[in-house]
Amino acid sequence: MKHLILAAAAALTLNLAQAVEVEGVKFDDTTKVGASELVINGTGVRRKFGKRYVMALYLPAKTGDANTALSSKGAKRVAINLTKDVSGETFADAVAKGMANNSSDAEMAAVKDRLKQWSETVIALGEVKAGAIIQIDWIPEKGTQLTINGQARGKEIAGEDFYTALLRVWLGKDPVQDDIKQGLLGKAS
Repeated sequence: MKHLILAAAAALTLNLAQAVEVEGVKFDDTTKVGASELVINGTGVRRKFGKRYVMALYLPAKTGDANTALSSKGAKRVAINLTKDVSGETFADAVAKGMANNSSDAEMAAVKDRLKQWSETVIALGEVKAGAIIQIDWIPEKGTQLTINGQARGKEIAGEDFYTALLRVWLGKDPVQDDIKQGLLGKAS
């Protein structure tokens, strides 16, 4: 009887800790960024000429509202699993275009030098292969940190305004793809 109870407890614990699976890619329900515990807010799939990547948004607390997600304080993470190879230049250009489409002229002017720093770091990656895990973290005490397959790339980029502009690529008024925005907000993906 004791073994049966322990087995049931272990199964329940396993079910509570299960990862979220999207198109065969698993994302943990929670993650740690800096000293903060984050929860998965939602997931999305970028489709352009086929499936390009699967992604998840992690926040301090779940929200279905884009403005709340963008303005939430504390650590955040965008986790991207590539399903196709991508060149650093293509990735940098896509982020720059997405930021421009979702930021005012004044907002873009304020992040111009940091966007250049981001783009140089991403272009220097060369080709990033399918299967790569990209994490873009906002760590309040450090800045925006890019990690590829567990290895930090480039220097941290200061300023929460930069990370917010980056998040608007997916959560802004003109997101890269509407269903990604809805999925990252925990709505249908």
